[in-house]
Order: sequence, then C-alpha cells, then structure tokens
Amino acid sequence: MPELPEVEVLRRSLEPHLLGDRIERVEVRNPSLREPVDVARLRRAARGKEIVTLRRRSKYLLIDLGGGWTVIVHLGMSGRLTLAPEEAEVEPHEHVAFHLRSGRRLRLRDPRRFGVVFAVRTAELADDPHFAALGPEPLEPELSGEVLANAAAGRRGPVKAFLMDAGVVVGVGNIYASESLHRAGIHPGRPVSRISRRSWDRLAASAVAVLRQAISQGGTTLNDFADGEGRSGYFQVSLTVYDREGEPCLTCGRPVRRIVQAGRSTYYCPGCQR
Repeated sequence: MPELPEVEVLRRSLEPHLLGDRIERVEVRNPSLREPVDVARLRRAARGKEIVTLRRRSKYLLIDLGGGWTVIVHLGMSGRLTLAPEEAEVEPHEHVAFHLRSGRRLRLRDPRRFGVVFAVRTAELADDPHFAALGPEPLEPELSGEVLANAAAGRRGPVKAFLMDAGVVVGVGNIYASESLHRAGIHPGRPVSRISRRSWDRLAASAVAVLRQAISQGGTTLNDFADGEGRSGYFQVSLTVYDREGEPCLTCGRPVRRIVQAGRSTYYCPGCQR
C-alpha cells in the first residue's frame, strides 16, 4: 500500500504539471471503489475549475480547485495516479479520469478498487470524517518525542501498533514503522508504557529521518507504486530490516527476524532491538 512518502512523491511529481491547468471534464468509468464515487458531486465540484494547489494530508492527495472545492484521492492498495495524453489508450482498471484543458488526462488506475475519490468544500476539509481524527504530520515541526510520550500515556500496547495509529501520528505505515524502530533501536513488541523519554526522542527523530530518506529516493516500490510520471521509487534498496527475514542486519550482522503483529509482518534485528 502506498504510504506517506509515496503520496508525497506523487504530489511533487504532479504539481509542476497541474498547477494552473483546468479540469474540462470528469469521467467515471467505475464508481465502485472502496467508497462509492459520488459522480454528480465530483463533476459539480471539478468541472471547469482551475487547479490551484496540490497538498498532502496523511496518505491523501488533496487537489485544491478554484471555487472553493478540493478533490481528494487515496490510492488504496494498488492505485496509480498518472498523467497521460488525452489520446492515450484507456488503461485496464482506469476507473476515474480528469480531462484537462491542456490536452491531457489525470487518470486513476486501481485494479483492486480500494482507492477513494471524493470532493469536499475546502473550508470544511478539517471537519470531514476522513481527516477529523488524524494526528500530527511526522514531517512537521510539531512531531517530537514529547508528543509521542504524551500520546502514549495510559496505554499498554506494543510500540509498533502505536506508531502506526493515525490518531497518534499520520502516515507511518508498516514498512516505515519497522524501519524507524530499527533505526531507533527499539523492539517492535515493547509496550509503550516501558519506553523512556530518551527513547521517544530517538524514535521521533528516526521516523522523520526514514520518511525524508524515502521521499528523497522516490518512495518504495514493492509492487504497484509509481509517481505521476510513471516512475518507480527505489527506497527499497535502502531498507535495513523490512522484507529481509534471515538476511544479516546491516548494523550488527545478526539475522533479521520476522514476527506477525495484528496480522501484519514485522521485521526487526534481535541484536539491535532488544
């Protein structure tokens, strides 16, 4: 599933091509995504509107339009949002397309149909149920060890699940949680009640460093991800523990282990993360 770095890479790749362009027509070939597309509302919000800004909140891409509307896209498990010439052949699973005045189309291809596309009044975005309960952005200054420690107060669960809780901090999915905990030297199963303030500081710094590195390397492409121009990421070559079960830890040489937490694979080094 594309995580925060992949969506940020997508935003940066699309932004120089889309700003100032205008959506002439909205085509919905299949509205049956994870949340059914409200076709009439999407067309009313987007048709004839200029693209003003591209933003990201958590794993959502926000396309702000003239007239006070924002189109929100979530890629789900396998979605790709790419630019193509207007005359390009329609791809399999191209469920939604925004036809632009410049003679191109912004197309969402989503084989598994776990993506989301909807429109909200920009002024009402913060109160929308998709965003109202989200925690701070990990790349913003407000994320710190103190913020994590305060959020953990009174909790008892394992730190990896805590780090992946979007109400605590957004966008740290499975891959980047494993990588951040390894960099911080914290076992993924350690209860949050047994983590020191110094360790929280280290974890916050590690999460920010891992996410920034992933963005600089174009995100992680394990299966489906590509940016707005169809390019794959290459952060996977820098992964230290994720998907490296049995391989030597790049820090201490001990074999990386895999455990299952809440139905998800977790990778860690038993030497570095006691």
